[in-house]
Amino acid sequence: MFVPFLDDAPHRHIGRPWVTYAFMGVSIAIFVVFQSGLVIDARQASVVSFGLIPSVLFGEAVLPAGYERVPAWATLVTSIVLHGGWLHLIGNMMFLWVFGDNVEDDLGRARYLLFLALCGVGSGLAHAAGAANADAPLVGGSGVVAGVVAAYVMLHPQVKVWVLVFYRIPLRLRAFWIIGAWVVFQAGNALLAGEGAQIAWWAHVGGFLTGGALVVALKRRDVHLFDRGLAERIERRRQPAPTLEERSA
Repeated sequence: MFVPFLDDAPHRHIGRPWVTYAFMGVSIAIFVVFQSGLVIDARQASVVSFGLIPSVLFGEAVLPAGYERVPAWATLVTSIVLHGGWLHLIGNMMFLWVFGDNVEDDLGRARYLLFLALCGVGSGLAHAAGAANADAPLVGGSGVVAGVVAAYVMLHPQVKVWVLVFYRIPLRLRAFWIIGAWVVFQAGNALLAGEGAQIAWWAHVGGFLTGGALVVALKRRDVHLFDRGLAERIERRRQPAPTLEERSA
């Protein structure tokens, strides 16, 4: 439907969003090395061993011999750094690139890392609870991305974001409208998806709800919801630096 590629929200507390960069780097490296077939052809093994399989998570089934690498509960987290294909990976990375840095800035690095993990857990549980095929592995950070998107829209709904609509038409719109359209799209697909659906829509919904709840508890004390005070900060950032004469006056 659309892909974001730039926003106007400035950082206040951090220079570089190293946690966001690290999450992106790990996801990309794992996909290229183990899942793409370019280096090691371990796509099936990685998905079965580290993907979230609802029937295994709930103790209704066990993995084949040789595939159990981590406890079943740990796949709630390990599954979020796996992806189903190049488009899946690139889409998630673009959303994290645009929205993740500001959420990391507003939460702080340690709490943001906890936030990402808990969004993964929330999205995984939502998917497992409503999975039509309990034996199909869930992979991908889309639930985590949904949590980041929820946090961003609660923190910065008035920020202008550049997006490519239908992947080719550039538009600059407020985050509220962009993310609102995204939410309607996700929720509608979750309600209408049949048993043969290839996308875990309920994982997206679960991640979004988890992120929206967590941002209230984990944000910095001096960070306000719904862009209060943001317009002034953006205006100050755009003003030219004072000259030497102005500083001396």
